Amino acid sequence: MEYQDKTIVCNDCGADFTFTSGEQEFYAEKGFDNEPKKCKDCRQKAKRNFSRPSNGGGGNRQSRPFNRTR
Repeated sequence: MEYQDKTIVCNDCGADFTFTSGEQEFYAEKGFDNEPKKCKDCRQKAKRNFSRPSNGGGGNRQSRPFNRTR
């Protein structure tokens, strides 16, 4: 199948970005069914935010000293 570049509007920032024929071929080879919804900058921003804990991690857990008893 021959792919052609497509212009897509980013769901996050509204900017136009190009889904290249090479990217489409890659998606097809990997079995991805959906086209990208975000531009490269927004995808990278989302990845950075995803890997960063939003509340400092650990929730309400309090650390307790470890007491070894014998």
